[in-house]
Amino acid sequence: MFAIALVPIVLGVVVGWGGFLGFRERLTRESGTGVRTAASLRSEAAFKLANRIAGLPTLAGGAVAVVAGLAALAMPTTAGLIAAAFVGVLGLLAMVVGGGVLGARAALTVPAPAPAAPAGCSGCACGAGGCGVFQKADGS
Repeated sequence: MFAIALVPIVLGVVVGWGGFLGFRERLTRESGTGVRTAASLRSEAAFKLANRIAGLPTLAGGAVAVVAGLAALAMPTTAGLIAAAFVGVLGLLAMVVGGGVLGARAALTVPAPAPAAPAGCSGCACGAGGCGVFQKADGS
């Protein structure tokens, strides 16, 4: 029965650590962790904001799970232990999902980056299929 109480404790520590890293802006888009929506992945600024906003609820969800796991260890009956562990995991999931929604909404507030200029067009105002500045074949 001890293993049942370890589930929310271990999950809480792992998820809480991820929330802490997100809050401290230590997560990267390449790591595969954090809020990963189309809006949050379109720029580094959007990704950092989304994970900073989601970090605090995620960290709190991890703390809830750890406390529930510790409470499960103190339960005198098996039913109490299972109930406390279940409530801890549900609390963790609810807070992580809530944080993810908040982070995704925050990422939508960051403007999309400007599209990159097509190859062969160095900084000019490119139109449909061509550049507004023409050069002669000799480069002048």
